[in-house]
Amino acid sequence: MQQLNGFRVVITGKGGVGKTTLTSCLSRLLGQRGIKVLAADEDPQMNLPYALGMPPQQAAAIVPLSQNPDYIEEKTGARPGKSFGALFRLNPVVDDVVERFGVRIDDHLDLLVMGTVVQAAAGCLCSENVLLDSVLNYLALRNEEAILLDTQAGVEHFGRALAKGFSQCLVVSDLSFNALAVARHAAELARQLGIARIHLVVNRYRDEAKDKLQRFAEATGTDTAQLFDVIHTLPGEPRFEELEPDVTRILGQDSAYVTGLQALADDMVAFEKQRQEQSVTASVSEESAT
Repeated sequence: MQQLNGFRVVITGKGGVGKTTLTSCLSRLLGQRGIKVLAADEDPQMNLPYALGMPPQQAAAIVPLSQNPDYIEEKTGARPGKSFGALFRLNPVVDDVVERFGVRIDDHLDLLVMGTVVQAAAGCLCSENVLLDSVLNYLALRNEEAILLDTQAGVEHFGRALAKGFSQCLVVSDLSFNALAVARHAAELARQLGIARIHLVVNRYRDEAKDKLQRFAEATGTDTAQLFDVIHTLPGEPRFEELEPDVTRILGQDSAYVTGLQALADDMVAFEKQRQEQSVTASVSEESAT
């Protein structure tokens, strides 16, 4: 399969709606299609290594970038908790981060555990946040791989523009009012950041509850067609409880969830192919004009 360029996806939504399960299964599925994948974990719970099937002891031993004071000090010039008020580099060079801290899952999949800054006023200008922002900016520039970013619950990361430069956003929700409200807010912010394609992924979808989405739209005045480019539905998968923590084992079984996941992956890859072709056409046109 021809390798795609600039394939960068941020996965967001309310806590507990299945973002990490989706990220892990989608990462494995794209890898099975021959696409090189980098899964980046920005969730403070750091469950992605377990969900991808990494041995528990090895997963527990991973130190996230946000808790690596040596690397933070090396790159920013300020050591967390030791250099309060000190000057530090705002745009550190972090192009070695994947090679130094990435974990190989298989031949097509690598993992980078970023973590997040868990403290009051997490959007502050501190060395930890500067490092993480620089890493995300760097990942947005990497080519020839699909980058899937599993984010923390809510939309705070959008406030720090961590998703800037990503081409697609998967807004994950279930059919509860609160989850859909977070999804609406996330989609609005993703639009403001200029993310080209925004998916609503309704997890644990039930046919008998399909009118809940319509009722939410009517109650809140939400125009889902304006907020989301496409809506995908993934049914509940009871076998996840027995498969966890390695939920990706579901890919080897007959599952309506996997069928829905395949359709989501098809849509994402088709969009990236079209975007890449349009970019090549535009470049050729510019060269011809000059």
